[in-house]
Amino acid sequence: MTSSTTIAGTASAAEAPAASEFREPPREAWYCVKSTGSLAPGAMTSITVLGEQIVLGRMKTGRLFALRDRCPHRGAPLSEGGFDGDAITCPFHGWRFGGDGRCQAMPTLVDGDVADPGQVKVGAFPVRESDGIIWLYMGAEVAAAPPVPALTLAGATRCRAAVSVLVEASYDLCVLSLIDPGHVGYVHNSWWWRPTATAREKVKDFEPLPFGFRMTAHQASTNSRGYRLLGRPQTEVDFLLPGQRIERIRIGERSIINATFATPIDARRTLFTNVLLSDLPQLMPLSPLIRWVGRAFLRQDQRILELAQQGLERKPTMLLLGQADRLAQWYFRLKRDYAAARHEGKAFSNTLVPERLRWRT
Repeated sequence: MTSSTTIAGTASAAEAPAASEFREPPREAWYCVKSTGSLAPGAMTSITVLGEQIVLGRMKTGRLFALRDRCPHRGAPLSEGGFDGDAITCPFHGWRFGGDGRCQAMPTLVDGDVADPGQVKVGAFPVRESDGIIWLYMGAEVAAAPPVPALTLAGATRCRAAVSVLVEASYDLCVLSLIDPGHVGYVHNSWWWRPTATAREKVKDFEPLPFGFRMTAHQASTNSRGYRLLGRPQTEVDFLLPGQRIERIRIGERSIINATFATPIDARRTLFTNVLLSDLPQLMPLSPLIRWVGRAFLRQDQRILELAQQGLERKPTMLLLGQADRLAQWYFRLKRDYAAARHEGKAFSNTLVPERLRWRT
């Protein structure tokens, strides 16, 4: 890997392609679409992932379903219809569909009409619930995809906080912010976190993971005031395809998991979801404050990413320099190699190697 390159879709391009030519996010991947608490039994909602409208719901039994949000009859959005916890009723002609997408009834039919409702089916997508997060899969082969991350705690979860922010910027640009150490002291320049004036050189060790890489366990930075309040704990950070940053913080026998997931809504919009889990009992009453801090961080990223997107639309190139930008090069390399493996029908193999990196932040 080189230390300087102009890059957009590959790790070695001399000139970046137009923004519209950026590699699309992989379809064969699990994406975070909701937190569990926001979808009660008997409820449904409309979401968009990778430009596709999907109706997401929970049956009265608690089982989740995800269907293409389009009635095969005349194209009306099913999410605008009724849902009784057992089936969705299309608002146009009353066709009813179960959670498996199969049509159960066509009220306009009369005796003698040659039609079997059970032969009509709406496209369904795999959906999974784990650690308080609802995950959606958009591809064909679930077994070949990066798995849903396990956000496991040593003890029982005492604190849980989740916030989401919609960013008007491309998926690649947003994912890069999850692994960009250089922006922290500028974008997140706050008296309560890390003022720019405290910047210093950092040295971190990285190792490959099956679908990403890890910043190995180390003592948290002294110039991050939030970490100092926790007594400078041990922390490690994983980045996983397609766009997941999972930080695990250890304070003695207790731990905090701070995870941020990027979900591609369409070519111009990306959803950031931040989830914090902890078995620290003293954090429980601080949940409202934790949500405020999480949203403040995401809003800071939102502002700079939307400004950067405007710049990339004028001149769609990125100049990646130095070891601080090596992680961005790794992301593009992983994404390219994963896309190639899926296209060729081969198992993905991560070719990154352990490396020690230095930067100033």
